[in-house]
Amino acid sequence: MRLLNRLNQFQRLWQPSRGEPQQVTIPELAGRCFCSERHIRTLLHQLAERGWLSWQAAPGRGRRGVLRFLTTPDAVRASMMESVLNKGQQQNALELAQLAPEQLRQALQPFLGGQWQNDIPTVRIPYYRPLEPLLPGFLPGRAEQHLSSQVFSGLTRFCQGSARPVGDLAHHWEITDDGRCYAFWLRPSLYWHQGEKVTAAHLVESLTQLCDDPQVGRLFASIAGLEAPAPGLVRIRLHRPDYWLPWRLACYYSQLHYPGEPHTGCGPFKIAQFSPELIRLALHERYHLTHPLIGAVEYWITPQLFDARLGTSCRHPVQIAIGEQAQLTSLRPIDNRLSLGFCYLAIKQQGRLSARQAKWLMHLIHQSGLLTTLPVEDGLIQPSRELLPGWPLPDSRHCEPTPLPATLTLLYHLPVELHAMASQLVSHLARYGCTLTLRFHDAKNWSGCPDMDTADILMGDRLIDEAAEYTLEQWLRSDVLWQAVFSPPRYRQLLHQLDEIQQQSSPAQRIAGLKALYETLMAESVLTPLFNYHYQIHAPPNVQGVHINARGWFDFTRLWLPPPV
Repeated sequence: MRLLNRLNQFQRLWQPSRGEPQQVTIPELAGRCFCSERHIRTLLHQLAERGWLSWQAAPGRGRRGVLRFLTTPDAVRASMMESVLNKGQQQNALELAQLAPEQLRQALQPFLGGQWQNDIPTVRIPYYRPLEPLLPGFLPGRAEQHLSSQVFSGLTRFCQGSARPVGDLAHHWEITDDGRCYAFWLRPSLYWHQGEKVTAAHLVESLTQLCDDPQVGRLFASIAGLEAPAPGLVRIRLHRPDYWLPWRLACYYSQLHYPGEPHTGCGPFKIAQFSPELIRLALHERYHLTHPLIGAVEYWITPQLFDARLGTSCRHPVQIAIGEQAQLTSLRPIDNRLSLGFCYLAIKQQGRLSARQAKWLMHLIHQSGLLTTLPVEDGLIQPSRELLPGWPLPDSRHCEPTPLPATLTLLYHLPVELHAMASQLVSHLARYGCTLTLRFHDAKNWSGCPDMDTADILMGDRLIDEAAEYTLEQWLRSDVLWQAVFSPPRYRQLLHQLDEIQQQSSPAQRIAGLKALYETLMAESVLTPLFNYHYQIHAPPNVQGVHINARGWFDFTRLWLPPPV
């Protein structure tokens, strides 16, 4: 990139005096820029024409001329970035920013938020870490899960604020009277991001791959066969009724990709660039539902320093700023909500903690004020009083004190607030004669964790989507947590209970069955929620249509920017 080379040379000229006038010879300037004397004279002439500096040569060879600077490298870089961004040249902007990585946040600051760039309304979001690839199946982070829902579509989907699925790729669906066969009738004009028309055969192949996934496949264990008997029809046959099936198909992990191309979907936005520094989503012009009013969304990755003990993803950004995070106070608070998701504590059954000891431990956590004294940012969390709204915790106020084991092992994963919780538990249980050993799993979930069999207590984070009750059904089926908590016979019994619940055709009956099941788990001190998060979104005044969702993000298809004046 010639502009980057020119800026680099200007930086070398400017640096020795930090912009103050210099008396210097041509050979000295050529040495700074690693070029010939002839080239440095040409360079000085070009930079003077651009208005960056002035050069007044002195007569005679080896005489010192006067070099004056009319701008700074930072100002030049900002002007260049504005120019290339206006032309839609994001890669050139990245190259300019890479010139001074430690100043990336400052260089990006004027361009974050909502702007019209190259006649395209664009929203730029600074993000604190690189995002993981959007591969089919489960994704660990809230940001990845939300991003997947903007790129891919499923047969069904959830509308924000509703727990009932509606049609997406499928216009509607039909169920046989025995609940063992679903027919999904596709919309007539569906296109993949690369322009190819979507066929029922494509969707069957993509669904088959999801069913073969070890974790996602547990949710589709009732499926006996997938068929595409007609161009606009996908038929799913079941071993046993599963009235959760439209809910399962509406979640982000069931969204479909073009066979053999895991990053190609047919959602409202397509991936235009996906790198550790920049993720750019561009409008899918042939999207089958209402078209978004913005043309692009960009995540500019601006890493910050982290606690090395907790890995590179320890910060849990429940406060999202569409604009520079450092200027949070100057942005407009758009929306907030208490998360339905929660951080939780689970106790291994038939382990070192007896039923009475487990109940006493739960009492200590909730009744001792431990959750209200965690050293975390004010307003970030709220101690849990119920699993979901209307699903209260059991009353443990009259729990009898019980001596705890001399030693216990606690295993936990991200977010970072659980590190604070674990440290508090060490101090608190020591007062009761229990030495708590901590083990940290550097991830956002339990996948690949080798220490689960040796832990007595486990702490983690449970994200909740729009369909809160169904999300808890999916949690019991798919999370490896429960295979570590329960013995194999008890886990098989749990799956049998879920199979019975899914065969209830009434959503109210299924939810009542799930509530009773979770009330039993909490009463038996298997599980307790610890705290919920306060999700918050801040945005500049010109970014409109921001409405926080269950993941703490916002639907990009609802954003819009006023046209430039």
